Amino acid sequence: MTSMCRNSTARRGLKPPATTEEIEAAARQYVRKVSGITHPVAATDEAFEHAVATIARATAEVLRELPPRRQPPKSLPPLRRPEVRARMA
Repeated sequence: MTSMCRNSTARRGLKPPATTEEIEAAARQYVRKVSGITHPVAATDEAFEHAVATIARATAEVLRELPPRRQPPKSLPPLRRPEVRARMA
């Protein structure tokens, strides 16, 4: 499981493009925020994971369909930051 950042960051316009892992992390963060569930338990796990998968698919589709950005995002997504990667290791 990946860490959750406090603020959402843009995934569109990254070089290289957003990875599946980054898209899933963003979806997981969104589902955590809207559901209020930070650690799914047996009773919520199936619905939680289904929601993450659905949001991740929709996010990947949006990123594929949007036109390129003129400039890259101002900040790196958490999974591209060395300090976040170090905490996950």
